[in-house]
Amino acid sequence: MQLAKEVKYLIHKEVLLEWRSKYTINGVLLYVVSTIFTCYLSFVSLGDKLTWNALFWIIMLFASINGVSKSFLQETKGQQLYSYILASPAAVLISKTVYNTLLMLVLTTIALGFYTLVFDSFTPPDLVMYYVAVVLGSISFSTVFTMVSAIASKAGNGGMLMAILSFPIIIPVLILLIKLAKNAVDGLPWENSYDEIAMLLVVNVLMVATSLLLFPYLWRD
Repeated sequence: MQLAKEVKYLIHKEVLLEWRSKYTINGVLLYVVSTIFTCYLSFVSLGDKLTWNALFWIIMLFASINGVSKSFLQETKGQQLYSYILASPAAVLISKTVYNTLLMLVLTTIALGFYTLVFDSFTPPDLVMYYVAVVLGSISFSTVFTMVSAIASKAGNGGMLMAILSFPIIIPVLILLIKLAKNAVDGLPWENSYDEIAMLLVVNVLMVATSLLLFPYLWRD
């Protein structure tokens, strides 16, 4: 019960801070919209749905890096000390992960809507399955980059360290997401996508479990 109260309070704090500044969501939305429009001007003549799919996930990958990486990297030592005194390490990690997941769900939903609007001729036949891939992608990006951001924040060159640490973890996840989304683009039955969905769920569970085990030792330093 105490953990739930701490998580609720910390999520409220994150939402309040973001609402006051709107720095992250405005910056990421500007990046997403401008990149999609640039891709439209550059690649619309290709007429290839595979290119359409790959471009979308590349945009989402970098949008998630810009949005989620600031979880711990933008916090000052004073803010980290305040959170350390206020709540348990598990509550801090869970609240960051939940907030980043909600943030990415909002951003990816807006991005998918704008993307399908701009590239209207490439809209997947099974848009529901594609949105399932978007939801799983938002969760995966949030769990991976939240923990990597926490590790990188303890180093001097956090941005460089985050790129190095996240690369071997996020590439397999990105491959699974592209395969799942490709099934939706090809209009394949849902049975063909169960393996990818199960693997993504397993990766997310393992990442959260590992983070909860390691983060208290990292947070103590």
